[in-house]
Amino acid sequence: MYRWHLPEPNAIDVSGTSDCSSAKSRTVVVLLGWLGAKQKHLNTYAELYTSRGFHAITFTFPMAEILSYQVGGKAEEHIDLLVNHLADWLEEEHGKNLVFHTFSNTGWLTYGVILEKFKKQDPSLMGRIRGCIVDSAPVAAPDPQVWASGFSAAFLKKHSVATKGTICSNESGMKVLVGSKEVVEPKPAVTEAALLLVLEKFFEVVLNLPEVNRRLSDVLGLLSSGQPSCPQLYIYSSADRVIPAGSVESFIKEQRKAGREVRACNFVSTPHVDHFRNDPKLYTLQLTQFLEDCVLTCCKRSQ
Repeated sequence: MYRWHLPEPNAIDVSGTSDCSSAKSRTVVVLLGWLGAKQKHLNTYAELYTSRGFHAITFTFPMAEILSYQVGGKAEEHIDLLVNHLADWLEEEHGKNLVFHTFSNTGWLTYGVILEKFKKQDPSLMGRIRGCIVDSAPVAAPDPQVWASGFSAAFLKKHSVATKGTICSNESGMKVLVGSKEVVEPKPAVTEAALLLVLEKFFEVVLNLPEVNRRLSDVLGLLSSGQPSCPQLYIYSSADRVIPAGSVESFIKEQRKAGREVRACNFVSTPHVDHFRNDPKLYTLQLTQFLEDCVLTCCKRSQ
């Protein structure tokens, strides 16, 4: 379920004289994939980090495991394997650190389960997390509409309206305001609208099952109030058709109110989990600045 990516040789300072290079070589970025993501989809993101001298781990779930999810079942067993691997890596040598990069609600919830397991296994592991980057999430409470949109997008892929950003105002769709501009949101096709309706009714039932609701509440509660005291970066978009921008901004506000160091970037018109492909320059700039200003500074201080 996970794959380790080594830093590119030309990104490593072989002389050992650079504090920055040393900090990078002691840091692994854990990329937690979105619903339906495959290893090949995360490879591009891993290269962003390995080309800068970081280690990277890419973690994905097969769709079948998500669909057949049971509390404490096979999906969580895979997270256990990842947690144990990370704990072993951290214990090999003093001064090693983690950065998490999550995608959509699936990656975000996976991060919450990992934090939960860290706390149970060895609470000191929480202090080794130097930063968290959240792409296209979160929604702070179980929402049937959000879950329906996410699964519909995963099933239909490029045919889903969730993959479309804002479009010109002379095309068919629903007019909305993004910032100070009037744009048009594309409407779902009839088949997708029907699928969304069925999925929403389905998740209205599933998310209220006592065992599922309790498990989600525990994980989401930890993510809201029990995150490690590391810097956070939220990347989102007003045009996201799966995760409402308002939900992300509300969560950011609460994190800041709790005293967290939070950065955020609204890409405005890019689709769900598609910000890097649509605007690679801005995405790379946000990651680079976050790592240099927050993560590497923390790593240097810990040595």
